[in-house]
Amino acid sequence: MKKNWLFIFSLLLTLSSCQTKSEYFKSKLDIMKVDNLSSSFIKGMDVSSLIALEQSGVKYYDIDHKEKDLLKILKNHGINYIRVRIWNDPYDNDGHGYGGGNSDLNKAIEIGKRAKKNHQKLFVDFHLSDFWADPSKQMAPKKWKNYTFEQKKKAVYQFVKDSLSKLKEQNIDVGIVSIGNEINTGLCGEYDINDVSSLINEGAKACREVDSDILVSVHYTDPQKDGLFKYYSDVLNRNNVDYDIFSTSYYPYYHGSLENLSKVLSYVSSNYNKKVMVSETSYCFTNEDSDFFQNSIDQNTKCDKPYEFSLLGQATHVRNVIDTISHINNGIGVFYWEGAWISVNQVSYQDNFKLWEQYGSGWASSYSKEYDEEDAGKYFGGSAVDNQTFFSHNGQVLESLKVFNLV
Repeated sequence: MKKNWLFIFSLLLTLSSCQTKSEYFKSKLDIMKVDNLSSSFIKGMDVSSLIALEQSGVKYYDIDHKEKDLLKILKNHGINYIRVRIWNDPYDNDGHGYGGGNSDLNKAIEIGKRAKKNHQKLFVDFHLSDFWADPSKQMAPKKWKNYTFEQKKKAVYQFVKDSLSKLKEQNIDVGIVSIGNEINTGLCGEYDINDVSSLINEGAKACREVDSDILVSVHYTDPQKDGLFKYYSDVLNRNNVDYDIFSTSYYPYYHGSLENLSKVLSYVSSNYNKKVMVSETSYCFTNEDSDFFQNSIDQNTKCDKPYEFSLLGQATHVRNVIDTISHINNGIGVFYWEGAWISVNQVSYQDNFKLWEQYGSGWASSYSKEYDEEDAGKYFGGSAVDNQTFFSHNGQVLESLKVFNLV
């Protein structure tokens, strides 16, 4: 009789566990599955600001309303890859951080360790800059400002090699490395595309020497511009650039249709047999701002808005991008950008500002002026994407995050 009760008790525990697990796959959202989605397809998220946010008091809560490690919550909802940016030296001479998470190597190591615990691979995005790099700015790190081109090549090689070696020493599972971030106009203060090609090769060489299994990515944006990706991929081929993945940012507000995205990435895949992916995307779930700092996209922004700003709209966008990339030959994955960069506080702008300045949990601090006077130094402040995350202002996971399992 005792054995029978033990069996029944064990069975009830098993059923209870199954029921709890199944909750992650239940949703009020009407999301269609993606046909023939590979189990190896990358469903990733950039969480580079995480440590700064936690230092500022931010906490995250799963569907059971219990506080959990953010990466555990993401794992429960189907995220199998974590992306982190690395800036060379995002601090002034007095040690004040420039903001944007103060995303240095140490932050990447800390996040990478937590990813490892949750069986998630790491995608390391080297900006090769001390702060934000994108098509409007590709500045060299402070220490490299007066380097000759040959010195800069050696510096890129050494920085990538040293950084990856330190990550690997911690047994962090680095799966992808990007040499540069949105490098349309240049890289590391160099603007000739042939010189940029040489810098990419230096980074790739360092990556191969640390771990030959790591995939090397190049990262561009503006896929809507006619002939742009053909031009870049043709030049990369002509210059014998060593890379595995051609990746792009895809924000539907600016970057055209999914049909066009498929077309331009398919050209690279079919002509050069390269893997392709979306390394950044996001979408608004609300028009509201929660941290007293204006969002980059709201109801007044003049841009394309293919879906309503709602949980369903956000989830539908993610589902459709995954569907598009998964049906391209060599399409390997999609990364959502900063899906947990929520408000650090809801009391006042003044209270938030103190946290942004102290911990770097806003997109830029006032200290960034010494490095980027024209942009961050003028418009420093909080999160501009708190209405595009998968968490409410108080850290509660939103229904839309379930899309990564629902697909």
